[in-house]
Order: sequence, then C-alpha cells, then structure tokens
Amino acid sequence: MNYTEEYKRSIDHPDQYWMDQSKQLKWDVSPETAYKEVESGIYHWFPDGKLNMSYLCIDRHIEDGYGKEDAIIYDSPVTNTKEHISYNRLNEEVSKLAGGLQSLGLKKGDTVIIYMPMIPQALYSMLACARLGLIHSVVFGGFAPHELALRIEDCKPKAIITASNGIEIERIIPYKPYVDKAIEQSAHKPEHVVIYDRKLGVDIPYKPYDVDYDALVAKSESATPVSVESTHPLYILYTSGTTGKPKGIIRDTGGYATALKYSMKHVYGVEEGDVYWAASDVGWVVGHSYIVYGPLLNRNTTILFEGKPIKTPNASTFWRVISEHKVKVMFTAPTAIRAIKKEDPNGRYIKKYDMSSLKYQFLAGERCDMATLKWTEQHLKVPVIDHWWQTESGWAMLANMVGIERHPVKPGSASFPVCGYNIHILNENGQEVSDDTEGFVCVKLPLPPGCLQNLWGNPERFKAGYLNKFPGYYFSGDGGYRDEDGYVFITGRVDDVINVAGHRLSTAEMEEVVASHPQVAECAVFGVHCDLKGQKPLALVVLKPENTLEHKTISEEIIKEVRHEIGAVASLRDVVVVNRLPKTRSGKILRKLLRNISDDLEYNVPSTIDDVNIISEIEEVFKQYQIGIHKKISF
Repeated sequence: MNYTEEYKRSIDHPDQYWMDQSKQLKWDVSPETAYKEVESGIYHWFPDGKLNMSYLCIDRHIEDGYGKEDAIIYDSPVTNTKEHISYNRLNEEVSKLAGGLQSLGLKKGDTVIIYMPMIPQALYSMLACARLGLIHSVVFGGFAPHELALRIEDCKPKAIITASNGIEIERIIPYKPYVDKAIEQSAHKPEHVVIYDRKLGVDIPYKPYDVDYDALVAKSESATPVSVESTHPLYILYTSGTTGKPKGIIRDTGGYATALKYSMKHVYGVEEGDVYWAASDVGWVVGHSYIVYGPLLNRNTTILFEGKPIKTPNASTFWRVISEHKVKVMFTAPTAIRAIKKEDPNGRYIKKYDMSSLKYQFLAGERCDMATLKWTEQHLKVPVIDHWWQTESGWAMLANMVGIERHPVKPGSASFPVCGYNIHILNENGQEVSDDTEGFVCVKLPLPPGCLQNLWGNPERFKAGYLNKFPGYYFSGDGGYRDEDGYVFITGRVDDVINVAGHRLSTAEMEEVVASHPQVAECAVFGVHCDLKGQKPLALVVLKPENTLEHKTISEEIIKEVRHEIGAVASLRDVVVVNRLPKTRSGKILRKLLRNISDDLEYNVPSTIDDVNIISEIEEVFKQYQIGIHKKISF
C-alpha cells in the first residue's frame, strides 16, 4: 500500500474513504451518510448508523469463535498479580455489571463517573456503560476531591463507580474517602456509589448511597447490548483548560469505533490476535483509545499494567512484560523511557530478556527529544516511532503509518499527517507558511472520524477554543513546521514560544539541545520575565546518576552548545541543576506552573501533580535563582 496515494484519497474523498473503513465494523443499522455539518464547523460522522461499542469489543469476537482467546492480560507488580481474561469471561463480567447498573435504574443517556485504579474492574465498568448507552467519564484515580467534585458538578452523574483504593508503588491511595469528600463539596449528588473492595485491608467508610460491586454483580441478570446512534456520546473525558475549569471532551460512538479500528492496523501495524500494550492509565485518552477500545475492537490482547516503569521493582519492568507476554507493539511516553534510561543508562536490563516479539516501539504524549529516541533505538533494536495527537483528536494526527508504508525516522519529527487529517501550518493571518517556517498547526475541516464532537455543556467554549481563531480549521494549540520532505515537526504549545528582545524563540528547540548533553537525564526550558529583554530562557536540568563533572562545567557546556546550535539570539545564560522536575502523574513537566512561580504570578496547584510537596521547594528555588545564587538545588 502506498502512503501518498492512500493519504490523497482520504483528503480528496473523505466521505467514500471513511464509509469504506466503517464497513470493518458490524453495525446494527449500516450508515448511508458519511458525515454532515450540523452547524458551522461541527460535523457528525455516520449520523444515520446504529451500533454498540461493547458488542463490537466483546460479543462479536465470541460469535466469530474467539471466546477462549485472551482479551486482557492484567499484570500488577504492585500487588504481585497476573491474570489472563478471555473474551468469554470478559463478556460475563461486563454483561452482569451492566445488568446491575440497570437494576439501579440507569438507562441510555445517563452519565456515570468511573474513578478506579488500573484493575480489570475499571475496564469492565467502561464496557458495561458502553453496553447500556450510558455516558462514562473516567476520572484519573487519585485526583484530589476538589477536582473530582468539579467533574461531578459538570457532568452530573447518576452513579459513581469506584474502588476501595489505588496503589502508588508503596503508597495506598484511599479512593472511597476521596469520593465521599467530593460528593460533599459538589452541588450535584449522585444516587449511587458502587464500590469494588480490593480486599487489601483498607477501611471503607459506609454511606447510605453505597452499593457493593461484588454483591451487585452476583445478584444481577446479564444485560444485552443497547443499540445507539453513531453520534451518541460514548464518553466525556476532561482535560485541563486555561481558565482552570476542566473541559469535557465529548467522543461519539460510530466515528470513534471506525477510527480506532482503522488505526490499529494502519498506524500501529497490528493484526487481529496480536498482543498490544499501551503503558498508560485508563484515566487518560491513551487509556481509553489504546488500552480499552482500540485493541478490543481489533481483537488484540491488551495489557492492563498496574505499576511504574521503575521501582516496580526496578527499571526492568517494561522489558519483563514485553518478553513474558509476547508484546508485538508497545506505546508509552518519552518520560517513561527517560526514567528507565536514568536508572539503567547502559540498558543492561534489556539484555536480560527475550525481546524478539517486539516489532515497533511507539512514543507520544510529549515531544520526544533526540537523546531519548537514539537511546531507545540503540537498545531495543526496533523502529522507535514518535507520533503526535491530543485528547481532543482521540487518535494519531501525525505518525509514521507502519501499517501502510513505513518511512525513515527523522529525529524530532512525528513524521507525516495520518490519513484523514488535512494538516496545514498557518501564520497569524491564516495563510499557509513556506517550508521550514514555524507557524500554527491546524487541521482543515472536517476533522476525520473519532475526534471530539463538542465540549460537554459548553459549545461556545468549544468554538472559541478550537474553531474561531482560523475559520474553516481546527486549531490544535501547537506550533510546528513542515520540512521540504513533508515531515512535520511539532515545537510545542504556542504558549511555549518566548519573545526575547523581539525574537520569537522555541523553548522546545532549546530543550532539544540541552537534552543532548551527555550528562543530562532530562530537562525543562521555559521563559522567565526579564526587565531588559521582556523574557529570557531558563533551563532546569536533572543529571545522570553517574555524573562526576562539576555543575558549573556542565552549565557552561550547555550554554555554549545552545549558542552554537541556535545562536546568540537564544540568550540562554542560566542553567540550574535540580534533582527532579515537577510533573503530572502522567509524566508531563509542568512548565506553565514553573513560569508562573518564577514570574511571581498567581497560580493554581494542579491536581495532576505527582508530588504537591514540591511546590514550596520550587518557590525557594526561584527565590534563590532571582537573586543570582546558582548552585545545586535539592528538591
């Protein structure tokens, strides 16, 4: 298959292209219309079709004779548990839970919040909701009660499904008390809280609205799939917004199913029956698309992993899982690889395992620096493919589509637009820029199937945030450029571009240079206020454990290299060595928070931060930094 021809067909004839792909699904009512514009800039895919996502992920495979095959492999190093779950067992668990939710009075169109750790019951809950046409909203386990309360108030769930606790390496996270506090804070009160007791000795405070998960399932009849419209919301997934109020991304059913089925083969290169592992969490979009729905739609065994890339028990965990479960394709974030690389710089753990099953290693979630890409290629000895997408898109927007035609990797680039995404790089006036010129990354409408349909209860915010800046286009919020070979490079969020004495500079480009220093494990470069130049860049660096060089020497070498690679205009003069960087639980560095602290601006401590205790220490770092004290800072 030729990528250029396939991509051109998807752009020139999107209606026919995606109607052809939709035939890979088994519809209750097959669509006759590919898409329609319901209002300016808002399109619905397959609006006259009907189907059920839970059926497509489970029942269809059983009907085709694959009931005894593994649907899920649950691997939990934090509890020393491994479990193989067949499609037959998955069907029983999901249909019985769906019957239990029906017995509580839940029906198509009701909303349900799922607040669970990485355990099979989280997947059962998502698929049970999909079975009944309930709209689920998975909230990342361990979010603070206030953040959970915001989501309860916004989507007004009839029920919440939770667990007794989560486990963060050696720390127990008390989910049920968090849920109770969130309900107290919320103006909306759900009717039921269904609790799965993990039986790990955690106290579960009882409330009148509580329902025991196991007891509910035991007494329930199995529920059959409810046919829903293609446009029916499958889920709401909240992502952070610039206003501080979370944005509820709405995902449809038919368009999403079509896109995910397509992506498993054409983007990731997996066939039915292969083992696929997305090392993420069901609370994030990667978990929705590529732990749950994508693999199960394509009859791939999906790995459900409850652990971390390090400390469960060490930096060998990922390689052990790949080897033991014969994973063909893995997907994780660059930050996970960097954590492993820091603990095992020479890749000695990788050599201990048979990695022959692994064909591709995909990376996404943040920009992949060249040092991480090269290290991963060197030690895994398979193609390492960076690709780019968003919570809003639901699946890849830029990728090396290995299932169609694999191209050479260009470090720093997420390769080419995925079929269906008519990507343009625009300037402030909405005009296409020339090659190698940075601009705003946008997608000409209509977006392909699978992308967000709207924001829950806030269509005006949807239009203002994504459609109004460049009429006729979806604005991604990211900057980037296209080179003469057609490769697209994402340089980061447009608010990561700083203005130094009138020069717009990409901090992502500077990070690339800083990260290439042989003693740097990871780094963050961001703009801080400067009375003279408006802004100036500051680099925070974490060094490799084996480093023996003086910090001053490393700082001088980094500054010299940035000047050499980017030029004196970059004005990087300040490099601070720290022991670690503040991150979200999903591994993203909190650059905006760092900027606000350094500039003495008001800020909210995000609930996604991996360690709230770091905030006061960061403030002290910047107090010292601003008076010119440059020395090792221990976080």
